[in-house]
Amino acid sequence: MSQIFLREIEKIKAQLVYLFKMVEMNYTLSCRSLNEGDMAAAQEVFRREREIDDKKIDIQEECFKIVALHQPVAFDLRFLMATLKFNNDLERIADLAASIANRAQILNKMPPVDLPFDVDSMSNHVHSMLTRSLDALINLDQDLAKAVLNDEEAVNEIHRSNLQAIKKLIVKNQENIDALLNYLAVSRYMERIAEYVTNLSEEVVYIIEGEIIQHPHQDK
Repeated sequence: MSQIFLREIEKIKAQLVYLFKMVEMNYTLSCRSLNEGDMAAAQEVFRREREIDDKKIDIQEECFKIVALHQPVAFDLRFLMATLKFNNDLERIADLAASIANRAQILNKMPPVDLPFDVDSMSNHVHSMLTRSLDALINLDQDLAKAVLNDEEAVNEIHRSNLQAIKKLIVKNQENIDALLNYLAVSRYMERIAEYVTNLSEEVVYIIEGEIIQHPHQDK
C-alpha cells in the first residue's frame, strides 16, 4: 500500500471528522435558537449550511478519485463507501438543523406559549447520540456504535409522547394551535436526526466488521 494512498485516506478521515463537527455545531446552534430565542444563532446555522454543502462535495469528489486511482479493497473500500453514506446522512442532519432554526424564527415572532414538552431534554438526548456516533467513528468502536443504535427507540418514544401531549393541548388551546404545530414539527425533526445518527452508527459497524445492519425504523 503506497504512502500516497495512506495520506489520501488520512486526509479523507480528517475531512469527514471536520464535516461531522460542523454538523454537530449547527445542531447545537439550532437548539440554542429554539431554547433561548437566539436569532443570531439561527442565522449562523443558515450561513454555515452552505459551508457544509461545499465540504460534502469536496469529500465526495475525493472518495471517487481515490477509488478510481487506487482501486482499494476490503477495509479501505468499506471505509470509502461508508464515507459517501456518511456524507449524505450528515447533509440531511444539517438540513434538519436548519429546519429547527427556521421553526425557532417562526416561534420567535409569535406570542410566547408554555412549552408543550421538554424540548431541552429531547435535544440533549439526540445530541448525545450524535457526539457518541462521532466518537465511535474516530475510535472505530463498534460497541459504542451499537449502543447508539439502541438509543433510537427512546427518541421515538419521546416523539410519540410529544405527539399525544400536543394533540391534547390543541383541543384545549385552539388559540395556540400554530405555535403547538411548530413545536410538533421540531419534535419530528429531532426524531429524524436520531434516525440519521442511527444510520451513521450502522456505517461504523459496517466499516469495522463488514456487516450490514438493517436496524428497523418505525413507520411514523
